[in-house]
Amino acid sequence: MTKPAHQSEAERICKLWDEALGNKDLEASLALYADEASIESPLVQHLMKTPAGIVQGKDNLRVFITRVFQTNPPQRRRFKQGFFTDGRIITWEYPRVTPDGEQMELVEIMEIDKGLIRRHRVYWGWYALSLLQEH
Repeated sequence: MTKPAHQSEAERICKLWDEALGNKDLEASLALYADEASIESPLVQHLMKTPAGIVQGKDNLRVFITRVFQTNPPQRRRFKQGFFTDGRIITWEYPRVTPDGEQMELVEIMEIDKGLIRRHRVYWGWYALSLLQEH
């Protein structure tokens, strides 16, 4: 059975984004984002020292993602159990409890258009936020 095109595209984005994150590959990560893309996350305020939790545009994404890769704590792991998509939005959860212990619990939401990430939002749980407050 053939997968719908939107599901294959979502799988491609998820796979490549996860590989880029795991390898801390800045160029591979940036290649997945549209030029005017944005990321919203509590980590933006923390790492960029800004009042808003949003970065927009590839130049700003480059700075932010570089800092993310340089500062990921060991609790920022990548265990997840699949994703959901309607072809335009992809979402998945990194649960706090994993088969190997605790990790930062996050929910990722990406809006995709023409094969690129346009908007990326990351929602943090209590454990992840407590780690952020420690640093």
